[in-house]
Amino acid sequence: MNKDIGSKVKELRTRKKMTLKDLSEKTGLSTGFLSQLERGLTSIATDSLAKIAAAVEVDVSYFFAGSTKNRSSIIRSYEKEVFQIINGRFIHYHLTNNTGANLLLPRLIELLPINCEEDISPYAHEGEEFIYVLEGTLTLFLNNEQFELFPGDSAHYSSHIVHNWANYTNKLVRLIVASTPNPFKE
Repeated sequence: MNKDIGSKVKELRTRKKMTLKDLSEKTGLSTGFLSQLERGLTSIATDSLAKIAAAVEVDVSYFFAGSTKNRSSIIRSYEKEVFQIINGRFIHYHLTNNTGANLLLPRLIELLPINCEEDISPYAHEGEEFIYVLEGTLTLFLNNEQFELFPGDSAHYSSHIVHNWANYTNKLVRLIVASTPNPFKE
């Protein structure tokens, strides 16, 4: 397990273009310790792992997800694992076992309700997105307009357009998202 955690730390660190020194400064953990961890030569306490998770912007559960190498192209409904929780409100599930092998990243995302007064800042990035609402009412901000999407509704847009999503209801919103580029592409 130490090797799995260490290799995931190294993968995330290099993907974020961070050096061991950068990660050390963000976490307060020594570069020597981090180097040993990445090589699977030492174990790590959960509070230290939580510091690393925060520094590389993933939920700590990411490090405990089962290995997806050599797994089938099929994911059964009971095999889905939480990949990431963002801001305590966006729960991400990958819908592929081959996250690093494909250009497209399909995900199931659950949005928990937020306060209507909270500021939702639209942003832009490279690529494109397709969303399909499964459950609930999704508020989509797209090119300075606001749309309410209901179950069965979809949207497909260039990610260069400013956009964001919100759940202003008191119920869970579930949606399928397929986007490019895949940040996990090897």
